[in-house]
Amino acid sequence: QLDPLQKALLCQKAENDFAGVPCGIMDQCTSVMGRDGALLLLDCRTRTAQLTPLADPDVVALIVNSNVKHELNDGGYAVRRRQCEEAAVALGAAALRDVDITQLELARDRLDDVHYRRARHVVTENIRTVEAAEAIRRGEWPTVGRLMVESHASLRDDFEVSCEELDLLVALAMEGAANGVIGSRMTGGGFGGCTISLVRRAALDAVSSHISEGYFRKTGRRATVFATRPVDGARVVKSPSMENAS
Repeated sequence: QLDPLQKALLCQKAENDFAGVPCGIMDQCTSVMGRDGALLLLDCRTRTAQLTPLADPDVVALIVNSNVKHELNDGGYAVRRRQCEEAAVALGAAALRDVDITQLELARDRLDDVHYRRARHVVTENIRTVEAAEAIRRGEWPTVGRLMVESHASLRDDFEVSCEELDLLVALAMEGAANGVIGSRMTGGGFGGCTISLVRRAALDAVSSHISEGYFRKTGRRATVFATRPVDGARVVKSPSMENAS
């Protein structure tokens, strides 16, 4: 019976305190606030979320697991977070979301190369996220695809949380850009894990096969591929046997 936000914050506390991962609240809020047929535009400062309808039934999310193991409590994630906090301090901001790209460029001499690139990723990713939500609402899929690819490049080059396998999966997906692939990027905490691609339904089988075969041919690994659409978040589900018993 807990308030959804309270649930999310308790789950975050468990990850922070017991799993040792200094994560935010994106996954937790998605799990408790997600709604069928909609994406979630989350403001982590105000802890509010706007639903962004994924109204086009022809657009499907293709998830590809690289099956490269990643451990978010091994230090890489925490280092990135600390670098972002240090960059914000150097820029005289409470957080990097308070910095725009012009301010960042004017203050570049206050940052070394690593802190500058970490800050540039966060500042530009915030811009891309808001622009992508608007483009999805308007059904402007070429814009959405461009933003996804730019996001992956920033995660790879500025935030440095991608890996060769994820880069390969995105490249393989974008080879189908002329035949139904809208865009592709890594997703999650990085250092392995998954990519997400938006794909036209009619191209789904061909794109899935192309990615799977190309990935195995170049890495010797088997990728796990599945298609999905946004659905309701975590909730109690009663089985027929439970309903009969009650």
